[in-house]
Amino acid sequence: MTSIFDSNLPRNAANFASISPLGFIARTAEVYPQRLAIVHGDLRQTWGQTYARCRQLASGLQRLGVGKNDTVAVLLPNTPPMVEAHFGVPMAGAVLNAMNTRLDPQAIAYMLDHGEARVVIVDPEFTGLLAKALTLRQSSAPLQVVEVQDAVYGPASQSLGGMDYEALLASGDAQFDWAPPADEWDAIALNYTSGTTGNPKGVVYHHRGAASNAISNVLEWDMPKHAVYLWTLPMFHCNGWCFPWTVALRAGVNVCLRRVDPQSVFDAIRQHGVTHYCGAPIVHGMLVNAPEAMKQGLPAGVKAMVAGAAPPASMIEGMERMGFDLTHVYGLTETYGPAAVCAQHDDWAQLDIGERARLNARQGVRFHLQGDVRVLDPETMQPVPQDGETMGEIMFKGNIAMKGYLKNPKATDEAFAGGWFHSGDLAVQYPDGYIKIKDRSKDIIISGGENISSIEVEDVLYRHPAVLAAAVVAKPDAKWGETPCAFVELKDGASVTAEDIIAHCRQHLAGFKLPRAVVFGELPKTSTGKIQKFELRKLAAES
Repeated sequence: MTSIFDSNLPRNAANFASISPLGFIARTAEVYPQRLAIVHGDLRQTWGQTYARCRQLASGLQRLGVGKNDTVAVLLPNTPPMVEAHFGVPMAGAVLNAMNTRLDPQAIAYMLDHGEARVVIVDPEFTGLLAKALTLRQSSAPLQVVEVQDAVYGPASQSLGGMDYEALLASGDAQFDWAPPADEWDAIALNYTSGTTGNPKGVVYHHRGAASNAISNVLEWDMPKHAVYLWTLPMFHCNGWCFPWTVALRAGVNVCLRRVDPQSVFDAIRQHGVTHYCGAPIVHGMLVNAPEAMKQGLPAGVKAMVAGAAPPASMIEGMERMGFDLTHVYGLTETYGPAAVCAQHDDWAQLDIGERARLNARQGVRFHLQGDVRVLDPETMQPVPQDGETMGEIMFKGNIAMKGYLKNPKATDEAFAGGWFHSGDLAVQYPDGYIKIKDRSKDIIISGGENISSIEVEDVLYRHPAVLAAAVVAKPDAKWGETPCAFVELKDGASVTAEDIIAHCRQHLAGFKLPRAVVFGELPKTSTGKIQKFELRKLAAES
């Protein structure tokens, strides 16, 4: 029987529209056209100007033959064209593929071919990289190159004879009547995982998910109108955790930054009144460990967001000394970047630093607009007891999850088996519902039949005052099968021995969990600052 609430109450253009982050910039440009949108060197660009340029980009792309579901790749740093691409490309109906500028030419070539890019927009810094990648392509499909000129960077490393970016915009219509997606399930972006073996997987985002995560960013941070956001996080990394769309939603300011180093970050914060920034642990650690003279005159209350490894007590203390407020988030490329947050409680501020670090180290609870995040037994798909001890796999469900992997139905089916997205991260859940990662499933060390969490050992290593970065992997052992091997990067000027490190661990860990080997040196990292454990496993196996 049809319900009275389903009769004569049709969905129509007046009462229903697909959710998309593209509407954020349209509203901001309408309401705050003269507000500052982008800072880059001497450039000051308003929201009215930025919206017009995005519409010109969309119109120009369509005149090049780009249409619905065509891929437009970009090799751009955190500069104005990268902000514009996040709106102009999907306004054309196309899908934005923001490529990692730190990859090798072979990887870039693979992504251009696999994603079937029709156009690639390249910054002058990366024309040499693109030139090499173009020679390695397997596809013979035509690819239009568009070259950006940048006054801050200077001339291109080499010209590819492509179309000029400003000429492309000039060919477009600043009043272009772009259409929002007919279906919010339409693809808005393509992001490739930083796969450690084989080819990376292409993660496809939809408009609904991008808008949901962008709004959640505002809610998790209580992000105010006209916030000033510093681009320390690469926009090629999960579309900058959706912050290009978030900043537009709040009519904020995008402070562009080509290079991330302490002096540049601190200078930008002071000069532009930065209120918010994001980054991997290595970025925050770099700021905390910068010379004190660099930190003079910083404004209080800057909000920082960290994802990846849990922030150790030393980082939390260092951020507090600078007057920064640190929020710990968790997610993956497949969840648009962060989709869980360690939401802090007021009474935590009264606890000692050790207890605060323990609580803040948890990956936390779901984002506001995420459906759910749980620790489930991957075999039974049932929740594990919330006792802080029973381990399972973190799984997500809801709007902030990818459409799937491009051209890879098997991997997509596996990722969504049982109606949840499988993260591959092993964790426990506490009585208060907060989740804490114990390890990646592939990073558990099995020594003499005992499971050892590499993250647990790393947490202890980070408590040593001389340790800047640490990673623990399995080292093959004839007797035990494998044992923990610690790789340690020391702070500048620090000097400790392997015996000192092991003695420190002995104060906090059971004997079988102690590192049997300690290797000092700079740790290999991905372009987004993550420690490359697969490289360390090779070194451990060879030593």
